Amino acid sequence: MESASLIGGSHRATGVNTHASHSQSDELRAAHVSDHAWALVLAGGEGTRLRQLTTTGCGTSVPKQFCSLAGGHTLLEEAIARAHGLVPNERICSIVAQQHRQWWSTLLGNQSSRNLFVQPRGRGTGIGILFSILQIAARDPDARLLILPADHHVRDELILRQGLRIALGRLEQSSDAPILVGMAPDHVDTELGYILPGGRDEFGTQTVSRFIEKPDYGVANTIVAEGALWNTFIVAASVQSLIELFMRRFAPLVLEMQVIVSRAVSSDAIGASYWPAIVDLYERLPSIDFSSDLLQVHEHSLRVLRVPDCGWSDLGTPGRVAETLRRLPPEYPTHRATPVSTPFVNLAAQHALFERRGESMSAS
Repeated sequence: MESASLIGGSHRATGVNTHASHSQSDELRAAHVSDHAWALVLAGGEGTRLRQLTTTGCGTSVPKQFCSLAGGHTLLEEAIARAHGLVPNERICSIVAQQHRQWWSTLLGNQSSRNLFVQPRGRGTGIGILFSILQIAARDPDARLLILPADHHVRDELILRQGLRIALGRLEQSSDAPILVGMAPDHVDTELGYILPGGRDEFGTQTVSRFIEKPDYGVANTIVAEGALWNTFIVAASVQSLIELFMRRFAPLVLEMQVIVSRAVSSDAIGASYWPAIVDLYERLPSIDFSSDLLQVHEHSLRVLRVPDCGWSDLGTPGRVAETLRRLPPEYPTHRATPVSTPFVNLAAQHALFERRGESMSAS
């Protein structure tokens, strides 16, 4: 693995087109990114829905963020490279899980320990994001944050990067409302969630009318024709607006975690002296899903920014991986050999193995 060069900002992943169409607007090229811009890469999940593809021959289930699509960089490395197109290295953070140390310790070896947020156990995306934003807010109360999941494939990174740059720029004009990145669909997909945009505001974003999760084909076809966008789960927001979302529903939890985190950050790191307190807190925490427990119950407090088709896909299920592989351009090398010694998994190779055996994969 050559994680050091990628984390340093050189994205060499084979088959990724970094040249956007000449039709992209001047606004996309001119958007300014704040000196308070941060990125948070979400890399703490178990990837249970993808275990059919990510389980090795010896029975080890490798979380999807530590897998590669086709034998190149892992999805985690690609997400970090995505952040490097917009945010300085010293403000790129990752949220990971203690039980995954065997994988992330290699991939994130060059990341500052202050920017590596280690959870003692998984408590859902909501808890992971809260744990992270409280640490970022303690260091930079004016932080503008990009939340980037580590299970995405993007054919044209430049188009997405330009959209993310606009989202960060919008936060400089108004930071009250978190901005969801909505992807313009290039086909009807029943395995993805959709955002129905409402009216356009003065800053070029739109209100969120409603969320629709994994509709059947008829509903999906109708809402796509009406302008619905794929929900990428990429979010641009001020840390203060995110904390406010949590405070509306989980104020006691936020305040307790804030006390522990503030003390730890003031001592320059969540080290051994604070780890027992974090472990104890996590033992008592509920599991909170950021999408269903926070975003979907506060839809009227959100905005959505439409990003043009860039070949985006999430890789959350075997069905999504199969569809992504099917749509790759012919020149994309999907059967590169993965060294036997690597602890990571090549999703394309695993998928091809299932096909050769004539085994069916669960869509979800």
